[in-house]
Amino acid sequence: MANPHRPLHPRSSNGLVPDARSEEWKSSTKRETLGVLEHELQRLLATSHEAKLDLNRKELSGFRNLFSRFLRAKTFVDWSKIQPLPEHAIQPYGTLPGYDKAAIATMLSKLVVVKLNGGLGTSMGCKGPKSVISVRNDLTFLDLTMQQIQTLNKTYDVDVPLVLMNSFNTDDDTQKLLKKYANVKVDVHSFCQSRYPRINKETLMPIVSDIESGDHEAWYPPGHGNFYEAFHNSGLLDKFIAQGKEYCFLSNIDNMGATVDLSILNFVLNASAAGDAAPEFVMEVTDKTRADVKGGTLIQPIIDWWWRYGSQISIRFQYENRLMLLEIAQVPKDYVDEFKSVSKFRIFNTNNLWVHLGAMKRNVEQQTLEMEVIVNPKHLDRGLDVIQLETAAGAAIKNFKGACGINVPRSRFLPVKKTSDLLLLMSNLYDIDNGSLTLSGLRSFPTTPLVKLGSSFDKVKDFLGRFQGIPDLLELDHLTVSGDVTFGKDVSLKVRSGGHRNHHREPRRAYRHSARIHPGEQDRLGQSAHPRPLGRLPLVNEHGNTVASIDLGENCRREINDFSLLFKIHRISV
Repeated sequence: MANPHRPLHPRSSNGLVPDARSEEWKSSTKRETLGVLEHELQRLLATSHEAKLDLNRKELSGFRNLFSRFLRAKTFVDWSKIQPLPEHAIQPYGTLPGYDKAAIATMLSKLVVVKLNGGLGTSMGCKGPKSVISVRNDLTFLDLTMQQIQTLNKTYDVDVPLVLMNSFNTDDDTQKLLKKYANVKVDVHSFCQSRYPRINKETLMPIVSDIESGDHEAWYPPGHGNFYEAFHNSGLLDKFIAQGKEYCFLSNIDNMGATVDLSILNFVLNASAAGDAAPEFVMEVTDKTRADVKGGTLIQPIIDWWWRYGSQISIRFQYENRLMLLEIAQVPKDYVDEFKSVSKFRIFNTNNLWVHLGAMKRNVEQQTLEMEVIVNPKHLDRGLDVIQLETAAGAAIKNFKGACGINVPRSRFLPVKKTSDLLLLMSNLYDIDNGSLTLSGLRSFPTTPLVKLGSSFDKVKDFLGRFQGIPDLLELDHLTVSGDVTFGKDVSLKVRSGGHRNHHREPRRAYRHSARIHPGEQDRLGQSAHPRPLGRLPLVNEHGNTVASIDLGENCRREINDFSLLFKIHRISV
């Protein structure tokens, strides 16, 4: 007798159930692919050393589960199912309840700080972990993080532990670096996230045949969504739960704004005191600007499920009471511009996450973490096209009860992805105190400049070589540098105007000012009674050829006599 509760596939766009034979053929093909992969993974496991057998078995089992989700997953979301977020889903930071200062130590005793430390600095021309790049006063990301936690522990006489999630690319170097912090009052733990095999783009099979071959190019770390499983497998999750820890604060180590926030900690720990269910998962989001249009956002989709009872009756269910993270890679091509719209999707994910440890353990052990699979294609130096299957930590939000977002100030999102970000943190825009960076009180408005440096500045070594001193950026609004430009000492980049400033207006067309700025020349633009638009300044050599340009922003039309440009071009190369 047929199963009376047999699930149906979601309906197609025309409202009809997809052809059963076509769906069965697709399912059969996927089952065969999964079966072949399982056979390949068994062959791979057979090449493991006995000492690493249990670890490798867990790793390959995790990859098998991720691959299975990849076969089941849709490439793009159904845009018609995307709904605006309900009001209660995102809580403004300013509405968080206050906390009793006498209870701070008790609250901190329940916290674990986790930093994602798996990335290399290769995109910025550096070798080794990204966390060893100098940010300020010869202090690295790791130095500043250790200072932050040590200050927290000394101030409140607590012992908040710091956990580093490394990748196989960064683990050895990180272990060596940690030895220099022996006298720092921080209980540091580290573990290595999983190592998964890259798969051939055509065959979908692993490109490695021997697990002990040392072929590092054949393996990859599967994104920070692997944190939950790897943290559990390391034994640290159970250890911290046994110590009475309740929440972890997870963030990228290169986000210098991601410090422990007592208001958010109080919110997650004491929500039940206000009559609300304690959230098992909190995502910090912040307002989107034109620089963040590709950032992931939170959505609340409507999901249709159809179930058949017997052979005649179909029943439709709509499930919509959960938040989901939407990344740009999941958006259909026709809707990418809508996704980037600041008016429709006003916030984006900072990847500062607060997660309940007990709920994390439950989800991992019950295998209920169904994070969307990110397909990351790569072309290897050996000429092979491969696929990496990855997940994002924020995508787990839908699997936790009472999950919500908190709209935090922009100051909690200070990542360093490019040298233009590094320039801001190295400048006088920020004050530094015990590892924490805060926007200078001397800046007259609370937003940071939009800075774009050309390809000549991409690598940290080249970037540093083009600045004899870090410029004064306190009054800068928008800076774009292109071409072979080097900045001299005592450079001040500023825009002065009595007019209105609008720092988030959509970019307008670039206006050119015809002033020539020659090497070694300090230039102040002349006076004029006529208003004219200002924007991009071309830099011209002695032959009259434009070799570079500097864009100081296109906020509005400014009077020439309200505008002054004060900086010195040290060298321009043709």
